[in-house]
Amino acid sequence: MKRSAIAAGLGIWIGLLVGAEARGQKPPLLPEKDVAALANEISGETAKRNLEGIARFHRQRGSKGFHEAAELVAQRLRAYGLTDVAILQFPADGKIFYGTQRSRPAWDAEEGELDVVEVRRTIRCAPRDERPNIITDCLDGPMILHESYGAEPVVLAEDSETRNAVGMLVDAGEGTKESDYAGKDVKGKIVLVRAQPGAVQDLAIGKYGVVGIISYAQNQKTAWWGEDENLIRWGHLDTFSPNKTWTFMVSLKTARDLRDRLAQGQDLFVHALVKAGQHAGNYEVVTATIPGADAKLKEEEIAFSCHLDHQRPGANDNASGCSAILEVARTLAKLIAEGKLERPARTIRFVFPPEVEGTMAFLNGKTGAGVSGTYFAPSGEPHQVSGYALYDGPGLARQIKAVIHMDMVGGGPETKAVFHVTRGPMSLPSFVHDVAWAFADWVNEESYQFAATGKSEYPMVAPEGGKEPLRAEYSAFTMGSDHDVYQDSSFGIPAIYLNDWPDRYIHTNFDSAANIDPTKLKRAAFIGAASGYFLAGTTTKEYDELLQVTRTNQFLRTAAMMSRSKQVSNEDGRMLVRQFQASEREIAPTITRWMPVAVTGNETTPPGVAEKDTAATLAALAPGQGEGKPVFRRAKEPKGPPVVFGYDYFSEHAKAAGIETPKLLSYEGLWGAAEEYAYEVLNFADGKRNAQEIRDAVSAEYGPVPLEMVVEYLKALEKIGILEEVRK
Repeated sequence: MKRSAIAAGLGIWIGLLVGAEARGQKPPLLPEKDVAALANEISGETAKRNLEGIARFHRQRGSKGFHEAAELVAQRLRAYGLTDVAILQFPADGKIFYGTQRSRPAWDAEEGELDVVEVRRTIRCAPRDERPNIITDCLDGPMILHESYGAEPVVLAEDSETRNAVGMLVDAGEGTKESDYAGKDVKGKIVLVRAQPGAVQDLAIGKYGVVGIISYAQNQKTAWWGEDENLIRWGHLDTFSPNKTWTFMVSLKTARDLRDRLAQGQDLFVHALVKAGQHAGNYEVVTATIPGADAKLKEEEIAFSCHLDHQRPGANDNASGCSAILEVARTLAKLIAEGKLERPARTIRFVFPPEVEGTMAFLNGKTGAGVSGTYFAPSGEPHQVSGYALYDGPGLARQIKAVIHMDMVGGGPETKAVFHVTRGPMSLPSFVHDVAWAFADWVNEESYQFAATGKSEYPMVAPEGGKEPLRAEYSAFTMGSDHDVYQDSSFGIPAIYLNDWPDRYIHTNFDSAANIDPTKLKRAAFIGAASGYFLAGTTTKEYDELLQVTRTNQFLRTAAMMSRSKQVSNEDGRMLVRQFQASEREIAPTITRWMPVAVTGNETTPPGVAEKDTAATLAALAPGQGEGKPVFRRAKEPKGPPVVFGYDYFSEHAKAAGIETPKLLSYEGLWGAAEEYAYEVLNFADGKRNAQEIRDAVSAEYGPVPLEMVVEYLKALEKIGILEEVRK
């Protein structure tokens, strides 16, 4: 197949698309009356008010703050008229597993106070029972730093333990290497480190006898990394480390002051008082439904997902996603109750869990494992239920046909956020992602027209929000939230992922409601609501339009594929094209399988590619390529990705089995990192593809990778029981 032929065909189609855009577009997929009803009802202001309520709570897993946020969400759902409103509880004690997720004990904090004083001279202290504060009673020198968990919860790292610690401060640089401690007397002292505390504690506490940590770990690297010296990063200790300790997080500005003082030879004395710790508790998951109308199809579900946990305020990450799907719930329930929208055939479910680990419990948990919860009856009276109606997470997972996941969808101009409609992995082709982009692209056009001319039929502007165009991007699959779990091969549920990236305030004390744009919330909620409502009600009459939407979006994917093919060798470029064609041809059948009645239609062919070329390339991918290479399939248990939240199932089990770390887990490709390669290698192990075919598939998605690395990882997965080899 010649690339010039692809380019020619693509150019013709892009010209046609540009011409269509110049003439303006009608709303896609849904009748215009339905689009108008959704656009008029969805309120960015209502979403932001709910966001402000959620952002008041310090929402750590299993904590009092999380429970209060969950109660708020449940009460809103009940007030909006949803049914089956419940807060499900899944035991979390550090021992129970939900698939590959080892449950992490709940963590709560009551108090955290940090004082750092410059020691100029020591004063004789009164007897211990007469001196309440060693800082004020025993030392003579100015207070350099005071931090309080009560005033700013982000200063105390998650999983800190109760301590009343004192000691001199020592600068340990990064804090993750033995060379950072060389020649330094740190035993019984507190170290100032640049790394996240979880990466420091085993070395500092376990080996060198440090009694506490102060960290100035910076945020994820973006163009704005390190620009604002006042940001305090959310810190995490290792949940399962035997070296329990405490950590206070400080800003870069504060850290530089402390480092300068230490470099000048000043003695800095630290007093840390922490009342906090892990305890047996529960993952809590808020859920509610809008029941479907069809006697059979109502057993199928379209799920809206977010993650409710985070540090305070955690406004964009992720009060924004939760407030957006709350607004979707309010809007759909109201319009259906008023008869402005027909009740869809399928049930629509809303899920508010702790990130990843809560979703793992939700999809793996069963009655008999202690599942319970608070059920909110139609009367509004909550009552406890045990077993929650014979809860069956795996059964529910089979009922969920698609997910709309929102994680960071409200970032205003100050956050520098770019809004993404993110496709699924190549291992799970689906038309579902095309549905989301059809609505997002339409909002792009309408919002740009309004911004450029002041006129648009559907500007999607909130009265208290901005007027900038949305400029959503149709992006290739990226990892990092609950959509990873749903699209893992053990569940295989296509997930629309709506997300902001970058965001210069993510995971910091500046991720506040002040930086959230109601207009952005309105637009994100509309894209989600329109996509979910369409998927819940799809019938055979939408087949032709759905097929056309998929074909249109193939041009965008083809352009991206062409660009990538130019970055690799001719051989790898041909392989990339073959894999792309095979993946694209699998999308149209997902439409026919979705329909309540079987539909016969034409499969889609990637633009600019002749049928004979497609047939030839598919023949090249026929079973048998790479004879003698092993074939693996997923074991029935455990379900979920090998690396989840705060726990690495693969590493722990590989270590127990004496397996060296596979080279793939440190590999960096052209378009993907180790975690993406590992995720998709496992997903492509379907019992049909051999190792060569898996290697080619992940190479097309993330960049060429050596076959031996893929084989090594597959065999490691087999040894720990995640995969099993297919014997022919």
